[in-house]
Amino acid sequence: MILPLHEQVRARVRDALARLHGIADTDITIPIEYPPNRALGDLGTPVAFDLARRLKKAPRVIAQELAGALGPIPGVARVEAAPNGYLNVFLDRPAFLLARLGLAGTLPAPPSRPDKTIVEHTAINPNKAAHIGHLRNSALGDTLVRVLRFRGNPVEVQNYIDDTGVQVADVVVGFQQLEQLTLEDAKRIAATTRFDYYCWDLYARVTEWYEGDKERFKIRAATLHDIEHGVDPTASLASFIADTVVRAHLKTMARLNIDYQLLTWEGDILRLKFWAKAFEVLKETGAVYLQNEGKHAGCWVMKIDPSTSLRAGDNAGSAESSEEDDPEAREKVIVRSNGTVVYVGKDMAYQFWKSGLLGRDFLYRKFATRMDGETLWATTSDQSQAVATHPSFGDAAATYNVIDVRQSYLQKLLKQALTAIGHPQEADRLKHFSYEMVALSHATAQELGFAPDPDSDEAKKPFVEVSGRKGLGVKADDLIDRVIAKALAEVERRQSDLSPAEQRKVAEQIGVAAVRYFLIKYSRTTVIAFDIDEAVSFVGETGPYIQYAVVRANKVIGKLQERFGLDERAALADLATTPPALLNEDAELWAMVLEASRLDEIVEQVVRSLEFAMLAKYGFGLAQMFSAFYQNPKQSVINEDREDARRWRTAAVVYCRQQLTRVLDLMGVAVPARM
Repeated sequence: MILPLHEQVRARVRDALARLHGIADTDITIPIEYPPNRALGDLGTPVAFDLARRLKKAPRVIAQELAGALGPIPGVARVEAAPNGYLNVFLDRPAFLLARLGLAGTLPAPPSRPDKTIVEHTAINPNKAAHIGHLRNSALGDTLVRVLRFRGNPVEVQNYIDDTGVQVADVVVGFQQLEQLTLEDAKRIAATTRFDYYCWDLYARVTEWYEGDKERFKIRAATLHDIEHGVDPTASLASFIADTVVRAHLKTMARLNIDYQLLTWEGDILRLKFWAKAFEVLKETGAVYLQNEGKHAGCWVMKIDPSTSLRAGDNAGSAESSEEDDPEAREKVIVRSNGTVVYVGKDMAYQFWKSGLLGRDFLYRKFATRMDGETLWATTSDQSQAVATHPSFGDAAATYNVIDVRQSYLQKLLKQALTAIGHPQEADRLKHFSYEMVALSHATAQELGFAPDPDSDEAKKPFVEVSGRKGLGVKADDLIDRVIAKALAEVERRQSDLSPAEQRKVAEQIGVAAVRYFLIKYSRTTVIAFDIDEAVSFVGETGPYIQYAVVRANKVIGKLQERFGLDERAALADLATTPPALLNEDAELWAMVLEASRLDEIVEQVVRSLEFAMLAKYGFGLAQMFSAFYQNPKQSVINEDREDARRWRTAAVVYCRQQLTRVLDLMGVAVPARM
């Protein structure tokens, strides 16, 4: 890793500035850059340029003074002042690589980050099967969890379950009104068919049924009321539907190595009076007030901060052009005149709890077993289900809500609510991790049976949009199945000697890499047009390409054993005493090692920007560097007669493989045994 070395260089520069010029400003910026080629140094800083006016000296003179005053730095061979004023750092290449392989020396400990962070992601309505859009949310959310943990953040992973929402009510309406089925009938269907798929089709039928007669929406309202107030048989049927569909969602996400620690059920927020408590706080602080006139008369409203802009398509509605002249347009209804709370109100209560500001807690029950064998917990409001001993949930220092860009307005309202009740710091620590929708490429839409009419306007668009409400969507499991099938055909062609079970396992690992990499390799502000053939390709910017680089690295180590009888440990055993001429002279080999060390730097950039495309591109670029090394006969490991050269190349392969494997793990991807 490279960041500890960055900090060592910065610390020495600050110390030298204090000694030479009396500058004791610990906040002074000391940027670390990478010179365009290694002949100019491995690291560099233009700090002398920034200090030139302050010290009234030429940058070249300042750089020369600093170079002479830094003293020895662990892992650094020398520091030079360039004629143009840059301060260039040349690393001790053998010591650098040995330390990162754990063979000599020690690396500085990473910074301590003890404060807990909550990441809430997925949050699929529990009314039907997960679709392709949900996969982008989950892939981004799970990758965020992994990079935060990589940098030392304690992370709590939550999945919000809207079990009392209108979508669940619609499926209940489908069972009761369209099919005249009871709870027992639903249990029988769940035992004999794919229940989340069954609900998918039923949900689309209910949507059409409503459109046939607008009066039918009154049935939805009555059903929603019964669910919220626990009126049977409706409430029990809704509970069964939600529970069964959530378990199907968990199985779908587990296929992509996506896991959770806590399922937070919206029904428990209502039954445990979380909203009532939050409402008291909002009223006491004046964050909400009762409107006595106008179209919002009788409603409790929140005055919208001018910085909380509305966005067309948001659940809250869109901004009017005359907004500044219409005070009512700058109010958000939180509680309707009939006493019902809007969605964002329940979300405020949930966010207050996540930030440790509500003053009350859920009860908890064991829900399932996670992939690592630990317990998946769920909230409950039923004392008979509650477990006394459980982990501590909520009360986090920071929160990330992974929700698509259409929810931006409502997420801004959450931040505004935190500020309004006197907690601006918690508002600053609430991050809305937004992203755009997922569509299909025309080729994939045709393959999956969703190709638009060639004469339609949809056919002229660059991608094919889908709609779960209308039943015109790609179920997540169907997409994963199709990707794995494509991968399996390639594995069978390349690895015919493997057993069918082994081929299937490799294909599943490749399929996971294909889907997850594709979902993060684009900027989160970009609409994705998912293309199966592009995603599963073994060449180009894909997850399987990175996997293939690691498999090739493993092949190199395996051939060392075959030809020389050396396992990895034996091959590196005497590296510390091996003449380092090759590593010092081979610019391409060293460039690969240096690039491999930058993973922690990339992770920091990713966390700051929340752009995981940077991680994907870094992994792809490093895999390209390794592939070029692997294919260059002049850099062969196995056919190298010089033992010192073979040892250093082996070390570079081991380190590059280690870092590429870590990149894949951050994306939730495993390395196949063969490809």
